[in-house]
Amino acid sequence: MSPTNMEQHISALRARLEQALDRWIPAETTHPARLHEAMRYSALGGGKRVRPVLVYGAGQALGVAPERLDGPACAVELIHVYSLIHDDLPAMDNDDLRRGKPTCHKAFDEAMAILAGDAMQALAFQILSMDPDMLDDPARRLRMMETLARAAGSRGMAGGQAIDLGSVGKQLDIAQLEDMHVHKTGALIRASVLLGALSAPEVDKAHLENLDRFAKCVGLAFQIRDDILDVEGDTATLGKTQGADQALNKPTYPALIGLEESRQAARELVDQALGALEGFGAEADLLRWIARYIVERIH
Repeated sequence: MSPTNMEQHISALRARLEQALDRWIPAETTHPARLHEAMRYSALGGGKRVRPVLVYGAGQALGVAPERLDGPACAVELIHVYSLIHDDLPAMDNDDLRRGKPTCHKAFDEAMAILAGDAMQALAFQILSMDPDMLDDPARRLRMMETLARAAGSRGMAGGQAIDLGSVGKQLDIAQLEDMHVHKTGALIRASVLLGALSAPEVDKAHLENLDRFAKCVGLAFQIRDDILDVEGDTATLGKTQGADQALNKPTYPALIGLEESRQAARELVDQALGALEGFGAEADLLRWIARYIVERIH
């Protein structure tokens, strides 16, 4: 698939996700209206949608029909958006801008932002439990729910945020920084790929292991690139406050090993991710494109 065709394919997947999220998130007129308005404000009409596209990409690599992947893709994105809402709160990172518009607590208020995040987390697991278009296998659904719960909890994303908050102003070594990123960012990216793979009726063990290795490498590369963009990007392009990590004196890859070394580390991780896909044919090209996009993206 040519770069232009791939970009069109990804745009179509993003539009597909938007429609699915619109169906699952209650309308703004549904009681309690203010809560649903805050949820829709945060989840719809923005974002790179990297995690749900990874769900579609992993499923596509195993021949899964898109309609079976809509539910897991929505679940992953809802968990991601809930984490962004909570991370932006004054008690956490205290950010004013997200996806090019005021953060949820600025557009509404802190209490409503907390509730919107809580409701999105619950909705994610509701979708995995009851989406009629997903794989009709209760054991597989349970495994998918466990995978997402682990990625979002204390041994995953929430734990990574706790490590992050506890690291402000401290000097971490490279192993400690990698551990923080593996939890905070990498866990949900890994879960995205696994949920796509687990949507297949049968999954070869070797394929699952290779997709998992791909996801681990991509997850860390994504965060390293994010650290780089916090230094090199601009607020208008990023859609969030540029230099926020520096302002909070957070440990980052550029601060620890330098910009060029960080770029090289990201490139090496992407090469490893692509190597993990050698056993796949053209059906995994979407995953390959995402891996390359991570080191080339400007926002």
